Amino acid sequence: MNQTNKFFFHADQVGSLLRSEAIKQARLQKAAGEITNEQLRQIENEEISRIVEKQKEVGLQAVTDGEFRRAWWHFDFLENLTGVEGYDTETGIQFHQKQTKSHAIKVTSKLDFVDHPMLEDFKFLQSIAGSHTAKMTIPSPSMLHFRGQIDKNVYPDQDEFFHDLAITYKKAIAAFYDAGCRYLQLDDTSWAYLCSAEQKELLLARGLNPEELQRLYARTINEAISGRPDDMRITMHICRGNFRSTWISSGGYEPVAETLFEGLNIDSFFLEYDSERAGGFEPLRFVKRPDLQIVLGLITSKFGELEDPEAVKQRINEASRYVPLEQLGLSPQCGFASTEEGNLLTEEQQWAKLRHVVEIAEDVWK
Repeated sequence: MNQTNKFFFHADQVGSLLRSEAIKQARLQKAAGEITNEQLRQIENEEISRIVEKQKEVGLQAVTDGEFRRAWWHFDFLENLTGVEGYDTETGIQFHQKQTKSHAIKVTSKLDFVDHPMLEDFKFLQSIAGSHTAKMTIPSPSMLHFRGQIDKNVYPDQDEFFHDLAITYKKAIAAFYDAGCRYLQLDDTSWAYLCSAEQKELLLARGLNPEELQRLYARTINEAISGRPDDMRITMHICRGNFRSTWISSGGYEPVAETLFEGLNIDSFFLEYDSERAGGFEPLRFVKRPDLQIVLGLITSKFGELEDPEAVKQRINEASRYVPLEQLGLSPQCGFASTEEGNLLTEEQQWAKLRHVVEIAEDVWK
């Protein structure tokens, strides 16, 4: 058995959790100059410790810090890479009916990974995980290209940019491993955009070729994760957008399935499957590796109502026509708070959702 299989759990989660009232209040106080960075971090530590215990209580084996120290699932990590800066914009990212607050990132000098603050964030999580597995989530390297502006004076050559991006992530992966991380998740919305006819039209309008992006992103990801230690599990979560319970893209996995499942050297994929927008399970026919796990996001994180467990089990059974049952897992389709604003459900409903995942999984994989 591959050593990374010990970090595969039939019941799992994507990562982000609804920010608690204590966290929200502390952030407002910090912005107003009423508390220091040290005081904010102490409150974060206390709240993260609390929600880690809650994750253990509901039965999850892999625990996260809920991304409680972040405002965004991606920008906070990316803008702390050497060569990347965050900046305010006139408009945010447009979701259906809603728009995020205004923020973006740009590449202003050569890329590198040096002394990243999230290494300390992981070390704290590891210190309180106990016998559970501490799971770290970071954006996929694709997201820097997909969401960032790249100064052509810094990187006039596209291949040089992607090469440096891969090396930067290779250093990041090594640094997290040295910090004790054995379960690292790459979050990536670009692949879902490449499944959407509407979004591909928008990419073409930006001068981007969707087919070329598949090739470039796959090559970069594989280069970034190459040579990782055998006992480190690297997974990928693919999402169609998650902000205040809305979404951006629609379309099944067919356009990218062969590249993802046969071309990427990832250990597991977390796939959104909670609505018709994700299409059917047919693209899973490209899963041919016996060591590749597929975590089915059949439980929605967007709303609080619990799914019919028998209907979820039936869909797992349908997926097992393409992938052996032992290679499948269950999770929510996304996190509960990809941005600090969070989705439209209560904390109580969030924990009920995660408990629902565990209970269904325990029944299916007895």
